[in-house]
Amino acid sequence: MCGIVGVIEKKHSVDAQIISSMLKKIQHRGPDAEGCYFSNTIAFGHRLLSIIGDPIHGKQPFYFKEDLVLVFNGTIFNYLELKKELLSHGYQFTTNTDTEVLLASYHFWGEECVHKFNGMWAFAIHDKPKNRIFCSRDRLGIKPFYYFFNGERFIFASEIKSILEAENIQKANLQAVLQFLETNFTDYNDETFFHGVKKILPAHNLIIHLDSFTISIEKYYDIKLNKEISELSLEDSIKLFEEKFNQSIEYRTRSSVDIGAALSGGLDSAYIAALSSEKLKNKGEELSLFTIGSLEPVIDEIPNAEKVSRFLGVPHIKSYPDKAEFEEVLLEVIKAHEEPFLGISVFMQYFLMKSMKQHNKIVALDGQGADELLLGYPRYAAAFAMTHPFLQTVAFLLKFRSHYGTATHIGILHVIYFSSFFFRKLYLKFRGSYLKRKYKKLIDYSHIKKLSSSYRNIFELQKNEIFWSQIPQLLKYVDINSMYHSIESRVPFLDHEFVEICLSINSNYKIKEGWSKYILRLALKGKVPEEIIWNKKKIGFEAPYKLWWPHSEDIMDTINNSNIIKKLFKKPFKEIKDTELKWRLYNLAVWESTYNMHIA
Repeated sequence: MCGIVGVIEKKHSVDAQIISSMLKKIQHRGPDAEGCYFSNTIAFGHRLLSIIGDPIHGKQPFYFKEDLVLVFNGTIFNYLELKKELLSHGYQFTTNTDTEVLLASYHFWGEECVHKFNGMWAFAIHDKPKNRIFCSRDRLGIKPFYYFFNGERFIFASEIKSILEAENIQKANLQAVLQFLETNFTDYNDETFFHGVKKILPAHNLIIHLDSFTISIEKYYDIKLNKEISELSLEDSIKLFEEKFNQSIEYRTRSSVDIGAALSGGLDSAYIAALSSEKLKNKGEELSLFTIGSLEPVIDEIPNAEKVSRFLGVPHIKSYPDKAEFEEVLLEVIKAHEEPFLGISVFMQYFLMKSMKQHNKIVALDGQGADELLLGYPRYAAAFAMTHPFLQTVAFLLKFRSHYGTATHIGILHVIYFSSFFFRKLYLKFRGSYLKRKYKKLIDYSHIKKLSSSYRNIFELQKNEIFWSQIPQLLKYVDINSMYHSIESRVPFLDHEFVEICLSINSNYKIKEGWSKYILRLALKGKVPEEIIWNKKKIGFEAPYKLWWPHSEDIMDTINNSNIIKKLFKKPFKEIKDTELKWRLYNLAVWESTYNMHIA
């Protein structure tokens, strides 16, 4: 796990000082080593966080003879299997790193190599024989790849702040700002909040053709419904579910450094903790579990997390960040995340990674993706209702409280809101009534329409959630929070083979007999306490808004002094009762000040 940067100029050589400045901005992503590559109009830079193999051997840029030069951020989990296959084809290896395997794979299979990888990656390869730069991002977008291209220069980096060292960008992306304020959407396309800065989307390759100095982008992967899996019995589905998740854990516990795991009071992290602690114990290693508690007892995860850790007999590190700690890191975290984010629960994850760093953990296992794969959120009630006969839908809604711990009328509202583009758009327009008319007219709702339509097909809905409507922003948060503390975060639920299986499993095994995530609950039997398996209350490291972020005149002054907010809204705000809106406005104002941003 590392940080990468690069500059490719059309006409002149790259200033070495620019690469140095870009690397300095992401030093936290790789504290173990730094390396650079210069070749006329091309320059790569790399910061190393050593995870697999000897750090001396893992230094980059990495070379294959005189033909290929690689900078790589991520981990290829099945590198041992690929190495064995490449050895059978006559390849020889001088290191025990996944980096060397990646580059040899590209040399042997070309751009088709990405289909061989099980892992997370963002990389760039200078392919000298083909006179091109081949760039790729992993199937689910776990690792970031940002870029700027204006026809004269191409700049890429693991974080936007590095790109800003090479290109002065102070113009905000107006559409991104409007989506953030009204629709709660970020990271749903290849745009960022910085005008002109884009990202390679999940499951896409980008090629820079050096002879013409043009770029081409191609999607290399999609998820298809497997009819055979969808027709399996519940027993066979559980067997396949457990088999593939075990393989995912096996891959993600391959490491040369100590591993920690996030543990909330819920099902997802408990499953990861149970399997990974067993895997590591069999290797003579020990897992440590980490939980961030809330000083608001109603949303405190620690009591349930302690039940899991005691059952497993695994060390459990707990902490309760207070208001003073939150305020101390408030501006630091906003700056680290580079773009505005939707809520302060991001800080809970920040404190989690800080705790892991204090205990010298370099790899973190996290539970992102389980709710999207297994219909764990109440909004999935809409999709379930829309895809079942009327009487089954009525029965399901009557049991809504038992499924999600929420009242039946809330379930009905979820069905109406999420499955109807008309009502959803109407509500969003009402919520954005403070915006000036000319800006309200600019908001694009096409993605909302697409998402609403997909509630009539659970498989399509889950694909949308994974590729653009939900998972990308969650993965961005965990990447920034973990790498800020020089930690590699691994997400076992987002192993692509496991994802493919979960999306094809019959949805009636995901929601069944009054229980959400039913198949996961069955897989957990005997691995964690029964009261955890059959607990319906869902929290998930929720932040204590009232304690950490009460109303203050300083917050309102920050919002009303923002030039962007003055330009977008009809009049200054006197009071904002919607806590989430108040956070978005405040976050936007601080982001504007931090990066000196404006809108045209």
